[in-house]
Amino acid sequence: MKNTIKENREFKRMYAKAKSAVTPCMVVYCRRNRLGRNRLGVTVSTKLGGAVVRNRARRRLREVFRLAQPGMKQGWDMILVARARAVDGPWKKLTAAFDRACRELGVLEEQG
Repeated sequence: MKNTIKENREFKRMYAKAKSAVTPCMVVYCRRNRLGRNRLGVTVSTKLGGAVVRNRARRRLREVFRLAQPGMKQGWDMILVARARAVDGPWKKLTAAFDRACRELGVLEEQG
């Protein structure tokens, strides 16, 4: 079972057709899929730093996504594009930014 988006054509389709939400830490692209599960793609520009820095940003964004899974609707593709604050910003702000973006895109389950 594949839960990641890796192919270039899938990224291009998401950039062209998906809804997006912008936060200081990341840009979130979101689109429905027909798989019944969520998939994640992460993009980190070389402008943010060397491989160590980019991998750290990638790990942090993947962990934010993983921890948010229980409260999310299923059947969505998401691409997270890291911004500079995703690398060294406070963890609380990173998770809050992701939650705000998901709420804006309508991906979170309704509480109550």
